[in-house]
Amino acid sequence: MTAIVILGAGPAGAAVALGLRRLGYAVTLVSEWRRFAALEGVSVRVLEALRGAGLHQALAQAALPSQRQVNWNGQQHAQNVEYLLDRPTLDRGLREDLRLAGVDLIEGRVLAVQTCATGHRIEIDGRESLVADFLVEARGRQAPTLGKGLRGPETVSLLNRWQGTPGSTASAVESLADGWAWMARRADGQCYWQWTVDVTSAGLPGKAQLLEYCRQRRGESAVARGFFGGEPELDLQLHARSSTAILSPQVCGDNWIRVGDAAMAVDPLSGNGIFQSLSSALQAPTVINTLLCKPERAALARHFHQQRVEQLFLRFARIGRDFYADEQRWLDQPFWQARRQWPDAEIAHAEADFNALRIKRAPVLRDGFVDEAEVVITADQPLGIWHVQGVEVAPLVRRLRTEPAEQVLAGLTVEQGRVVRGWLLAQGFKP
Repeated sequence: MTAIVILGAGPAGAAVALGLRRLGYAVTLVSEWRRFAALEGVSVRVLEALRGAGLHQALAQAALPSQRQVNWNGQQHAQNVEYLLDRPTLDRGLREDLRLAGVDLIEGRVLAVQTCATGHRIEIDGRESLVADFLVEARGRQAPTLGKGLRGPETVSLLNRWQGTPGSTASAVESLADGWAWMARRADGQCYWQWTVDVTSAGLPGKAQLLEYCRQRRGESAVARGFFGGEPELDLQLHARSSTAILSPQVCGDNWIRVGDAAMAVDPLSGNGIFQSLSSALQAPTVINTLLCKPERAALARHFHQQRVEQLFLRFARIGRDFYADEQRWLDQPFWQARRQWPDAEIAHAEADFNALRIKRAPVLRDGFVDEAEVVITADQPLGIWHVQGVEVAPLVRRLRTEPAEQVLAGLTVEQGRVVRGWLLAQGFKP
């Protein structure tokens, strides 16, 4: 058996471990416990992605529904319900999911990883070294860098947590002249306020004064005062973490792969980090299976993972850029100037044009391996679409250029026809 070791037991590492177990691999996972309590606001899509990855225990007690208020560009409105995900509870659930799947879990801090062409040696604090044939790097932003990748504006998120009075669950977002803040209250009175600012232009005080400075800035916000009610902040704590968008220059080799934030980490305004972590992690077991069992396809598998990670990164970065551009009040402020034009000027969602669709051969996931097939290149999917509702779309698109739609779609089931027609209309097809 190939010895596979995964470093990191967050959603990305756990999703890869469960995917490999479903393919029949034995997996050892090494992870530390999270050192601080955190809360994340996620959408239903994130919860569905976690369930789709098989992380059922992680979701059992972790999510609380919350009505979110948004204060942006001088306007206030209520968004859809978001779910407050308690990370310590989620982490316990992830470990239970791993245990139930038969993953060998080692609690410990990784001191060093030595890699060569034949394998990896992992040094763990207080334990014997591990030797792995294949290594999955899923330690998030704590993973060692592999050289100079693509970086966004240097950003830090300052998280304050304290105990308030029990009450209703709620969350809010507020834009500020030099950054933006996300805030949340749990029913048990736990309060969270996270301020995201520019590292270079914020003029932050030293570490000793930072907690009091955050309290002062929070007190200056009418939105924050109204949200938290001006109550005493008991057991106030501060945790600072980088929020800079980072794309690793290399995310896959013949005997290693990077997933989650270790492969790409995006600005928190671009969307939820868990969803982005899972986006790269869910494809990894198939890529690993190909590298180990079909070495003749190794280059194709590496290319598939690298392309997908890069495209996801740019897609999320452009979404974040457009959110920043929606705030028009502080056009001359460094924080907003830097973020409203990064990473580029390409539009996030191009107008659909059926005549502009292209067909090409590209890597796809087929029967547990990376393979090659004809895909349809669209404005929103530059890496291509292979299937819609189980139907290969490249042959359909090719025939629709010369044949009537009724004839081309005649052989589909009712459900396939409904979904495929919807997809074609979304691509600008005019029957």
